[in-house]
Amino acid sequence: MRSAAPSLTARLLALAAVLTAGASGGFVGHAVVKLQCESSCPTLAGWMGVLGAGLAAAGVGIVVTLTLRAMAEWRTSQAQQDVRDRHPVR
Repeated sequence: MRSAAPSLTARLLALAAVLTAGASGGFVGHAVVKLQCESSCPTLAGWMGVLGAGLAAAGVGIVVTLTLRAMAEWRTSQAQQDVRDRHPVR
């Protein structure tokens, strides 16, 4: 019987999405502080970059987790339907 777990490709794409979101959030957080700060604020810009990266990665991580779980549930229900189709109840 096949596993209901998402494929390796799906999991690697999920990881890439979380990493991309984290990097993008970090760049945005850093850039916003650099634009708003009157004087040089490297420490604040760095911390906002870290915060932006964490928040973006967490948000996308939640969506990715729900998506992978939905894929697993879909495969499980498909496998159960296949079994029912092969062995109908009389």
